[in-house]
Amino acid sequence: MNRVALITGASRGIGRGIALELAKLGYDLVVNYAGNVGAAEQTARACVGAGGARGKVIRAEICQADISQAADRRKLVDFTRQTFGRLDLLVNNAGVAPNVRADILEAGEKSFDRLIAINVKGPYFLTQLVAKWMIEQFGPLAVASTEYCPKIVTVSSISAYTASTNRGDYCVSKAALSMLTPLFASRLAQHGINVYEIRPGIIATDMTRGVKEKYDKLIGEGLTPMRRWGVPEDIGKAVVAIAQDLFPFSTGEVINVDGGFHLRRL
Repeated sequence: MNRVALITGASRGIGRGIALELAKLGYDLVVNYAGNVGAAEQTARACVGAGGARGKVIRAEICQADISQAADRRKLVDFTRQTFGRLDLLVNNAGVAPNVRADILEAGEKSFDRLIAINVKGPYFLTQLVAKWMIEQFGPLAVASTEYCPKIVTVSSISAYTASTNRGDYCVSKAALSMLTPLFASRLAQHGINVYEIRPGIIATDMTRGVKEKYDKLIGEGLTPMRRWGVPEDIGKAVVAIAQDLFPFSTGEVINVDGGFHLRRL
């Protein structure tokens, strides 16, 4: 039986990169998407192909759900349960940026509320639901198989600690999201569930396409010690390391995948 991963916001960008890497590892996948069904179907097909290229026979099923909505979070968990009957890995990846960047002295509440609902409330309460199910699974599966080592991964951002005054709502949401990992790591360790945060840097996705010229220049000038853009595959490989249980005595850890951006340098 394949292990199963649920990845939110997996239809494109970082989520797709994570899904593809897990497919190569032989994971069955729930590809969550909010609105772009075509992109989700494309990701699912690509994942089946990526698994097949590595000799893995996998399934990749899509499920529409807006994680900011309680009913949709329940729908997503129920879909996973009914489709695969188990869940080994939750990847909280779904997130949004402001529709319009605005100076913090001018920014309004509507954008703030939207980002908090999707970037913070959604993963917080989805993790709560999934954690309860993982605890429920752990009893019978732990006896039947040593293969069940449940894990929860949250994808945050360097914006959790880097101030961008033209998108303060985004920074605040990512800073709040970062507290999810130590909270759930502390609570779930007794149940054998390890919890991690992956903190991406400047990653080439649809979200960053509009600022490519700006960051091309900054990266070329040494903004990051590794002078290149990150790609979704970089994040996917970090998730794979966790999925393979390569950190069995670690929980609550932040894994920076940012080309060294987090380093303080003189």
